[in-house]
Amino acid sequence: MQYGICNLSIVPVRIQPADASEMVTQLLYGEYFKVLEERGKWSRIRIAFDSYEGWIDNRQYFKVEEAVYFDLSYEERKYSADLIEFLTDETQGLTTIPLGSVLNSNEPLKNTFDGSSISGVKEKTNLVNTALLYLNAPYMWGGKTPFGIDCSGLTQMVYMLNGYSLLRDASQQATQGEALSFIEESEPGDLAFFDNAEGKITHVGIIMQDNYIIHVNGKVRIDRIDHSGIFNTELKRHTHQLRVIKKII
Repeated sequence: MQYGICNLSIVPVRIQPADASEMVTQLLYGEYFKVLEERGKWSRIRIAFDSYEGWIDNRQYFKVEEAVYFDLSYEERKYSADLIEFLTDETQGLTTIPLGSVLNSNEPLKNTFDGSSISGVKEKTNLVNTALLYLNAPYMWGGKTPFGIDCSGLTQMVYMLNGYSLLRDASQQATQGEALSFIEESEPGDLAFFDNAEGKITHVGIIMQDNYIIHVNGKVRIDRIDHSGIFNTELKRHTHQLRVIKKII
């Protein structure tokens, strides 16, 4: 088994080993993973944090020994706390990194960081404030950063930065936590899931106070939520059909 660390700011993870293949998620700087298979210039990986699998370009990661991977796995994760920051390498070269980059990997990658960091201390009350850091970020399928993010990427990153683990896709996240019977039982930070006409869960957002929700629809935005779903006040209609509200914490 081989192991690796993402040594670049943002790396696409694709569904197939091809540059034109769909991006299903991203690796942020410092994320570490197992290499399951190599095929030409591509590697199929399993990300340590959420066990998500996909293909990355072999030129876009740094190989490490098994001991380094497991040392990182046992450490408390530390994340960059600003929308964008930079690292300095041994030659004084700079690498920009986005919010949520994993700083534990600085030592094996021989980088230094002088910016603000957070340790993912478990704090449910801070979930909404963290989500607001991503407000107006454009929608991007498979994205995980303030420069492009999808609905489940938003919820996963917000929870991760506050010390909680969510799976990657909305349908996977919906298998976690405890279902609530009524929207009135929800608290800020709970997750609301929405389905399509076939009953498949395709969307997720974070409950706020006073029947508001922060989610991704074209961009990270705040809308109203009621028993039917998300109501867009600009369009004056419901855009997403509510399936279930889950208390993850």
